[in-house]
This record gives sequence, structure tokens and C-alpha cells, in this order.
Amino acid sequence: MPNDRTINYIEFAAADLETVKDFYSKAFGWRFTDYGPDYTAFNDGGTDGGFYRAPLSSSAAAGAALVVLYADDLEATLETVTACGGKVIKPIFAFPGGRRFHFADPAGNELAVWSDRGG
Repeated sequence: MPNDRTINYIEFAAADLETVKDFYSKAFGWRFTDYGPDYTAFNDGGTDGGFYRAPLSSSAAAGAALVVLYADDLEATLETVTACGGKVIKPIFAFPGGRRFHFADPAGNELAVWSDRGG
């Protein structure tokens, strides 16, 4: 049962669902369930969400919310993201409490990864 008044689900647009499924399953280990040809749901082990087929993308520069993932090893995660087809938008930088980088997935959606370790 979901907790009252908490974020329960996150959705992204993607023109090519197979490409984003391949990217997130390889880069982050997400699991997917298809609901017809135009929607796929994901679970990352803690959060549920989905991708709907659309020629759109989410960008913090355009005012969209920024989804931030956590990684124990930021450098290794950056290497994995780029090896799996992600594009680094902002290289690793420090901020109060940690470090992070921003990337675009193959559909152009911007996300970030942060860590409070290393550096």
C-alpha cells in the first residue's frame, strides 16, 4: 500500500521504448513490464514508474523536475551510463553534501546521479 501524500510513481516520455528499456536495464538494473506497444512500467528496486511513447523529453533547463539517482561509486556509474548510451550533460561536480553528474538517456530525458562518497 502506498504511503499517504508521498511520491508514488514517475513517468517519462520516450519515442523508442525498446532503446530506453535496454539503457536502464543495462545501466541501472531496472526491470520492465510492457502494457501494450506504447507504455512500459519500470521498477528500480525501490521506485515505480513508466515510459510512454511520445516524441518528448524532460530537461531541467526547460523547467522539468530533475530526478536524481544515488550511486555508491559515482565515477563507475558515470562510465556505465556512457557505455550504455547515455550522454553526460554536466560532468561530476561538487555541491554541499556530495558530488553529482547529469546525463541524458537515449530518449533525451535528463536525470542526475549523486553520491556522498569518494572524490
